[in-house]
Amino acid sequence: MNPDAQKLWSAPRWALAVLLAVLGMLGPFSIDTYLPAFAGIASSLGATPVQMQQTLSAYLFGFAFMSLFHGAISDSLGRRPVVLWGLAAFTLASAGCALSQNIAQLVFFRAMQGLSTGAGIVVARAVVRDMFAPAQAQKVMSQITIYFGVAPAVAPIIGGWLFVHLDWHSIFWFLTAIGIALWVANYKLLPETLHITHRQPFNASNLMQGYWQLGLDPRFLLLALASGVPFNGMFLYVLSAPVFLAEHLGLAPTQFFWFFLLSISGIMAGAWVSGRFAGKIAPKRQIKYGFAIMLLIALINLAANILFRADASWALIPISIFSFGWAMMVPVVTLLVLDLHPMRRGMASSLQSFIGSTANGLVAGLIAPLVMHSTVAMAAASLAMMCVGLVAWIYVRRRWPEIGQVVVHPLH
Repeated sequence: MNPDAQKLWSAPRWALAVLLAVLGMLGPFSIDTYLPAFAGIASSLGATPVQMQQTLSAYLFGFAFMSLFHGAISDSLGRRPVVLWGLAAFTLASAGCALSQNIAQLVFFRAMQGLSTGAGIVVARAVVRDMFAPAQAQKVMSQITIYFGVAPAVAPIIGGWLFVHLDWHSIFWFLTAIGIALWVANYKLLPETLHITHRQPFNASNLMQGYWQLGLDPRFLLLALASGVPFNGMFLYVLSAPVFLAEHLGLAPTQFFWFFLLSISGIMAGAWVSGRFAGKIAPKRQIKYGFAIMLLIALINLAANILFRADASWALIPISIFSFGWAMMVPVVTLLVLDLHPMRRGMASSLQSFIGSTANGLVAGLIAPLVMHSTVAMAAASLAMMCVGLVAWIYVRRRWPEIGQVVVHPLH
């Protein structure tokens, strides 16, 4: 934690949470805003469904790759310049998407978006731990998750409206405008939170030493799996939304927002509960509750899809409850990851994002296309990905029982 934290931000804690959450909102806006326009973009550019899926995969793999470096660079050069340069690159990439004349150009600029977007969410996590003690950090991380949850609920509504009333190009011009607005806001408001004594030397040897240190720490790898992979139990449905919502549930593009509204309501509610638990119960208990909810609802979802034909009247509810369980435990696991190596929190955030984003990319490019045409297969894949995280957490708890054991009160 920065010893000068109180001097760097005099406004209310929630205001900083809003600023950091807005940075993180770039990710879901970059994905969810253009999903309702999938068919329209494919028709306009003469692209196949597989090629359109590549616009998602390119973004996610770009995000995963650059996530390796955003946090590590911020450990050396500071949080603020990484955020500002990332926002500038995102703005230019969004304009490139809007000006694309064929699917190859769109895939390229989507990859550029992915390479730059991660600066926001990766660095935001490190900023939280720079500025707040553990229990306070959990509250702020939960607030960020709540505010962050607004984006995926609003994004498809905006995207659907822009596509219907203008065209698909307007969606990416909208993202360009967001990039400009965020750059100005962070230039004026975001302080440099990395204390000068906490900075790491910026050279290849130090970076490789840090990656080696974290990469060989089984606690770090397992906790990163526990936080990142279960997210795909819900994210699979986001990636498959054009097929799942339109073909399986018979919803129009302008009705997609119901799916996102329910899912994000679950995330926001789970994050709120996580914040309420901060400093009151041991982190390991909170994580246990989150996984129990996800396991139970994933089993119910699979059984329901086996026994009944998927219908919009019930098929969206299990995804919302699953999201609740994930959001309840993920702020805690994220902070456990960041605190394993306090002097390399930016790099830890980078590697955590890389592991999660790589899983996202594999789901987008491989798993989603294989299972999206069967609701039973989707439910089974969702359960399987949750179980990966659950097994990782169970192993951590048995091998290192001290992790997540201590309740840190907000004033400590």
